[in-house]
Amino acid sequence: MTKQTKILTGLLAGAALGAVVALVIATDKNDELKGKVSDWFCDLLASSKDKLSTVGSLVKDNLAKVNA
Repeated sequence: MTKQTKILTGLLAGAALGAVVALVIATDKNDELKGKVSDWFCDLLASSKDKLSTVGSLVKDNLAKVNA
């Protein structure tokens, strides 16, 4: 794992943990907060998938250059 991958994984794990804690702490009366946290977490996952895809493409391109 590269340093960037480790950092990104750590950030995602921290965000996931924070979202879970927020959902557990929130009461049933506070559905709006749950919705906001859920939406934020979904957005975070979508953006991280895009970033990981970009990183994967860069790695493949660099490997192709090295092997050529």
